[in-house]
Amino acid sequence: MNQFEQQIDQYLDLDYGITARQAIVEQLYNAVSKAAMKSLSFSEQSGKKGCYFSAEFLLGRLIYSNLLNLGLLERCRTYLNQNGFDAGVFESIDDDALGNGGLGRLAACFLDSAATHGIPLNGFGIRYKYGLFHQYFQDGFQKETADDWLKAGDPWGIRGESEAVTVKFADQTVRAIPYDMPVIGYGGNTVNRLRLWQAEPLSAFDFEQFNLQKYDEAVEERIRAEEITAVLYPNDDTPAGKQLRLKQQYFFTSASLQSLVKEFLQKHGESFSHFPKEFAIQLNDTHPVIAIPELLRILMEEHQLSFDEAFPIVRDTFAYTNHTIMAEALEKWEVSLFLTVAPQVYPYVVLLQNALNREIKERNIEQQDKAALQIISGGQIHMARLAVYASHATNGVAKIHSELLKSNVLPEWYRMYPERFQNKTNGITQRRWLALCNQELSGFINERIGNGWVTDLNQLKRLTAYLDDSASLAQFREIKRQKKIQLCNHVRIHEYGFELNPDFIFDVQIKRLHEYKRQLLNAFSILDIYFAIKDGTLTDFTPTAFLFGAKAAPGYRRAKGIIKFINEIARLISADPEVKDKLQVLFVQNYNVSYAEKLIPAADVSEQISTAGTEASGTGNMKLMLNGAVTLGTLDGANIEIVEQAGEENNYIFGATVDEIAQLSNTYHPKALYESNPRIRRVVDTLIDGTLDDGDTGLFRELYDSLLKGVSWHKPDQYYLLQDFESYCEAKLRANRDYRNAEEFSHKCLANTARAGYFSSDRTVREYAQEIWGI
Repeated sequence: MNQFEQQIDQYLDLDYGITARQAIVEQLYNAVSKAAMKSLSFSEQSGKKGCYFSAEFLLGRLIYSNLLNLGLLERCRTYLNQNGFDAGVFESIDDDALGNGGLGRLAACFLDSAATHGIPLNGFGIRYKYGLFHQYFQDGFQKETADDWLKAGDPWGIRGESEAVTVKFADQTVRAIPYDMPVIGYGGNTVNRLRLWQAEPLSAFDFEQFNLQKYDEAVEERIRAEEITAVLYPNDDTPAGKQLRLKQQYFFTSASLQSLVKEFLQKHGESFSHFPKEFAIQLNDTHPVIAIPELLRILMEEHQLSFDEAFPIVRDTFAYTNHTIMAEALEKWEVSLFLTVAPQVYPYVVLLQNALNREIKERNIEQQDKAALQIISGGQIHMARLAVYASHATNGVAKIHSELLKSNVLPEWYRMYPERFQNKTNGITQRRWLALCNQELSGFINERIGNGWVTDLNQLKRLTAYLDDSASLAQFREIKRQKKIQLCNHVRIHEYGFELNPDFIFDVQIKRLHEYKRQLLNAFSILDIYFAIKDGTLTDFTPTAFLFGAKAAPGYRRAKGIIKFINEIARLISADPEVKDKLQVLFVQNYNVSYAEKLIPAADVSEQISTAGTEASGTGNMKLMLNGAVTLGTLDGANIEIVEQAGEENNYIFGATVDEIAQLSNTYHPKALYESNPRIRRVVDTLIDGTLDDGDTGLFRELYDSLLKGVSWHKPDQYYLLQDFESYCEAKLRANRDYRNAEEFSHKCLANTARAGYFSSDRTVREYAQEIWGI
């Protein structure tokens, strides 16, 4: 037996006094993880280092990906089999779900890519006790319970008691304790660090208060401290919720900066002019932007630099990634609220505003631009504006998104600082999203072109030689069927015995639930197909399973209504014997990274149907492309670049373009479309005519009104569902017809895999390192 296996046995014996055959899953998980960690040490990093500040790191389940990158995955599987366990035994271990969607998963992919290619990049975030939430459905409604991802232990997180710092708020002071997780590059040559901060009280227990029988006071400090890092994205529809969110942001950015300054002082003393040569800090969206005035405060207040000395250091250290054009996601904090959280930071925001005003005056900026160039405006602090002004680079995450930042979202800032704006199209790590989750397809690729693609995804281009090879296409189809069967088995266990049919087309829409992502449009198209099958107008339909996965934010009522609507459609179809051989609809529960690893390899059709100009990039579209699904989508986000790479003939594009939407915006009347088009009217009316039941909650009526009447904060059909409806249904049915020609359709699918090389996060991180960070 080799050292790794021996160490597993030793940990089982030392920690639990058992052998592997006696172990339960959690014991085995901890022992295997500790054995894998045994030989690891964080890489010594000389020279400049990247620091990725993010409120989210959606890591997924770590054990399999870490074992893959260490070259221990097959040895672990052999060990498990020899001791009577299935190789997938750890699938019962919860994901490290410290993120909500693409933004957090992107952060995880970047860390993997940087470590794989020897780029010194460390992550900084929050060690949420409960992550996002565990989702389940009750009568078709989303319900949430706490996601206790730590219940099996955290063998990968190393508590750094000696690295603790204090963070001061207006109403309390807490300790920030770092937990360092190894970020293991493929091959194990580089081990970077993900530092997650946990909030704890200054004293472990107020014994004096307890001894005086003041029991509530004795525990109150602990509760108030721990609530800061209890839950990812606390509901912010109340002032208390907003305050907690801002506390979280200040907590982890202040703690992270304190640790970086401490490291800098040990190396360089007070020579802070060298700080930007030591650290490049990337701000992942607006959540960590409060780090900018906090670093300014630290330099000026604690190290006596003048503003003129400190500000260039701050600006040259920070860079900002914008992930959205949605106004509601460009965070703005009421000054009054900000002062209840970090009053000591506010004067430095004012200093930045004053410096900006001086520059505006010196540059003779046009009058019409001045209002949008104010960081503090209308009693609010505009965090995106602060980020652009006080950093040296601002980037979008797809070509079209970056252009929209310049033209629509931040045009005044682009006119002022054109040299700061860049594009960095997102990417995904092929280690997790192909090598790990689709080992059958990985083997297929390795047989033809070798395994160099695992660290150089551009090598997939060599697969184009096999696009017209019938034997290869037949094997590709068989692999897709194997992945479908695996998903069917998983669904049977996790969805109350639901029998998904592996002979159906698998049409998949998996992403965060938001109106602009248009899950509701997908639902309408399914009803359109259902009614057409029922009335005999659609007779040549290839049987299809429509699969959804998404979580709605707990306070997002309309998103919850869409989930209920889709689950009602699923109920309607499953109860109708006339369509059971043609249609299936399933909304999977508790969609997360690990569920995605099952859904993505099984997908035939990738639904990427956001309104043109609303999705910054998308990364699910890249994962599905890589695993051989065709894109059914709008010309939005990275879909545009996917089509450029793989060819429009190998995908299914529909809907109004960004320019067409802009032309429509002032003349669009969805009510007229509804009244003139019986297909549209039929599906929309299911919201109110009793076809589907929302349990008298008013959710469906509210969805109906949002499409045809609008509400105070947006116009009717804000995301142009009815405008794109017919074009979308036509494209969906075209893909459905094309699927019958197995050879031709598998050619399209393999063409997508072969041309996915550009969408590796390896490429994206290299671009950041070279063009923004100077690493």
